[in-house]
Amino acid sequence: MIPVSVFKDRKVALFGLGGSGLATAKALVAGGADAVVYDDNPQSVAKAAAEGLKTADLRTLDWSGFAALVLSPGVPLTHPKPHWSVDLARAAGVEVIGDVELFVRERRAHAPDCPFIAITGTNGKSTTTALIAHILTSSGRDTQLGGNIGTAVLTLDPQKAGRFYVVECSSYQIDLAPTLNPSAGILLNLTPDHLDRHGTMQHYADIKERLIAGSDTGIVGVDDTFCALIADRVERAGVKVVRISRRQPVAEGLYADGMKIMEAHQGAVTLLADLDGITTLRGGHNAQNACAAIAACLAVGVSREEIRAGLSSFPGLKHRMQPVGRKGNVLFVNDSKATNADASAPALSSYENIYWIAGGLPKAGGITSLAPLFPRIAKAYLIGEAAPEFAATLGEAVPFEISGTLALAVAHAAADAAAKGGEAVVMLSPACASFDQYKNFEVRGDAFVSHVADIEGVTMLVEPNAGTK
Repeated sequence: MIPVSVFKDRKVALFGLGGSGLATAKALVAGGADAVVYDDNPQSVAKAAAEGLKTADLRTLDWSGFAALVLSPGVPLTHPKPHWSVDLARAAGVEVIGDVELFVRERRAHAPDCPFIAITGTNGKSTTTALIAHILTSSGRDTQLGGNIGTAVLTLDPQKAGRFYVVECSSYQIDLAPTLNPSAGILLNLTPDHLDRHGTMQHYADIKERLIAGSDTGIVGVDDTFCALIADRVERAGVKVVRISRRQPVAEGLYADGMKIMEAHQGAVTLLADLDGITTLRGGHNAQNACAAIAACLAVGVSREEIRAGLSSFPGLKHRMQPVGRKGNVLFVNDSKATNADASAPALSSYENIYWIAGGLPKAGGITSLAPLFPRIAKAYLIGEAAPEFAATLGEAVPFEISGTLALAVAHAAADAAAKGGEAVVMLSPACASFDQYKNFEVRGDAFVSHVADIEGVTMLVEPNAGTK
């Protein structure tokens, strides 16, 4: 835990008692703050009280004594309208901040020179974050990984000189971190997302820009107009900017030529890394992720040799295009994190002769946008509530069966792929939420791995989760 000492002996309100909210509350108390916590869910309040935290309905308190409102990222700050706790804080002139802001204030107070890499963007954040942390760890550096990737940032080990922090930041977290100042900040890309929480695409982009604007080195993917304009703007403001691209050469920065990562500097272009043969970094989207990771690692002093070694040994992000097993010529890939069609597209575009397991709780639009990738699919195995809808979309374009359950889909896909011969991929890339059959995509992915492990003769590349069998 990182004790939040910057509010020692001061009164702080906290709203939102989910996992990160509870962790933040405990970090505040550990640092000596007088924290009063609350949530709209009475069960969450009762749980916090049972864990020794001071709880009170914030609507009944005098806000003039509070130094800050610490808001959990999932609580509306601006759109569709501010949460009532935000209105109370603003009426009293109390600043509204989040856990990432507490993290950066602690860093400034106790270890301002410890390297801090922050990653944001609409797509690719988690893979890029995991890749950076792997490169740093594999090079022998003391590395802490957290943030939006699933580990609350204030549960990491305390900041100290020489300890590296790799933090994935959502737009919600950036919106609550007005003094965010990473050593290297990454903005991968921008497409419409979370507009119910940010109102407009421009406001969403403006929030993402803050991460780059406060960075010592800003690393920006310039393949979309919003990001290209952000790179130009923050560079004019004095930030050192490294541009990256997966689609075209850049005059200064890193870009992908196929799966080769090229470095352009002062008119010279050199080959920095070759991703061919690294199964965990297949696809053009991962070429962009690798460009960003390489640029960030270079910015914090990692050598090119260390970076290449880290790339080649990257195990992949769990549940995201993750090779989990092999039987002869058949590779098994866990892409359970693909909970909509757009998220399934990178995996489907990275392989051919795919025995595709898809379905679950469908999202708007189904899989119609994936039609250009249908020729890559040898057969589809449909599960969950989406099966009839997906079957209608596939029609005569792709052979399919309605398997119903994941266990049957894995068994049938494996048998069909083996019988057909040749190189093949059995892939879970559902293009759906999991909630009709599983608690979340992680549980669904673990179940897939467990079912693959049950196949006779398969060589597992990862260990099955014991709780799924």
